[in-house]
Amino acid sequence: MRYFLTGEQQRKSLLNALVLMFLGYVALLWISNAMMYFHHMDLTPASVVAYYLGSEEQFTQPRSYQGMLEVSHFHLFAMGMLIVTLTHLMLMTQFSIRLKIWLSGLTYFSALADEAGGWLVRFVDPIFAYFKIASFLLLELSLALLLIAVSMSLVQARFQPRQSGANKNQ
Repeated sequence: MRYFLTGEQQRKSLLNALVLMFLGYVALLWISNAMMYFHHMDLTPASVVAYYLGSEEQFTQPRSYQGMLEVSHFHLFAMGMLIVTLTHLMLMTQFSIRLKIWLSGLTYFSALADEAGGWLVRFVDPIFAYFKIASFLLLELSLALLLIAVSMSLVQARFQPRQSGANKNQ
């Protein structure tokens, strides 16, 4: 009864709608992330090396330390905020604790690895182009899994029958 008197059911609907809108926004970010990657490179090590080390054939310069630092500075903050928000939302799903820990750790690792991959190609060895490609694909996959998990949980909760107060206490 308190649930209806205090208006909690309406706030829950509003909260679910806001989370779904946020997830739509993140889906657009996910798509634009892939588009930006494929605008500069493809999934071949040669394209990754050419992007970070420059290419005489394409008349491109190597990525500068300052340019990479500026991009990393922004990405580390933004990706951290995005991932903490998505993993926080996933904590409220019905998935197992083991899956939540695994997917959260995978997402944080892949985001850091994706950021480190460019630095490794540019300043350590071009062989890290394979690492950059793998970490990008892992990041895209883990973000997609988080989006799907949270979305499925919200949709599933919407279609589950509501329990009355008497049934909840049993």
